[in-house]
Amino acid sequence: MATRTGSRTSNRTTSARSGSSKESSSNERNRSSDNRSAFSFGDSAGPLLGAALAGVAIGFAANFGRKAIMQGMEAAAGDWDEILATEHDVALAIFDKMLTTDETQSFKRKMLLMKLTHALDKHAHQEEMVVYPALREANEAVSADQLEGEHGYIKTYIYELNEMGPESGKWLEKVREFRALVARHAHMEEEEVFPTFKNALDDEQNARVTSLVNRDGFWMA
Repeated sequence: MATRTGSRTSNRTTSARSGSSKESSSNERNRSSDNRSAFSFGDSAGPLLGAALAGVAIGFAANFGRKAIMQGMEAAAGDWDEILATEHDVALAIFDKMLTTDETQSFKRKMLLMKLTHALDKHAHQEEMVVYPALREANEAVSADQLEGEHGYIKTYIYELNEMGPESGKWLEKVREFRALVARHAHMEEEEVFPTFKNALDDEQNARVTSLVNRDGFWMA
């Protein structure tokens, strides 16, 4: 009898140890699973993260390439003054497309105004960050200040057209006024201010201004 009781006790002890061991092992697995879910990306996250980073890199490279192509085409125009004159022509051509629209083409008007805004923003940045400061250094502050002041009125026209809306019956009238301002501004730069300034530059200075205009144009493209 003592032997059977001892055997049962021994079996219960062994079973308890086995159960405790299994419970401990299960708890460890659960904790391990919890740790993986809380503090790791898991086995499948690596490829997903890699794909996301690759997508970002491709997008950045594509945008960089687009900028290089756009500014490269402008750089082919020649020196800084020729690049800026080409941008004047581009802006005036957008105006002409706007003037061929009617009130039923509101979407087209919006897209053209957006395109014009980007073109003029880029152009103004190049002039305000490079050309006008160089003009002031060359004792042409009066001309630089006048031209930069006109950029403020250009921004005002963009604001007014956006506020007015493309469906307005006065939209084309405002566009005509705006175009006339830009045309006068371009004429003053191309025919009066820039030629005099460029003639005073030596080859190295001219190349430097051209390089800076291209650099700023690239980042704004």
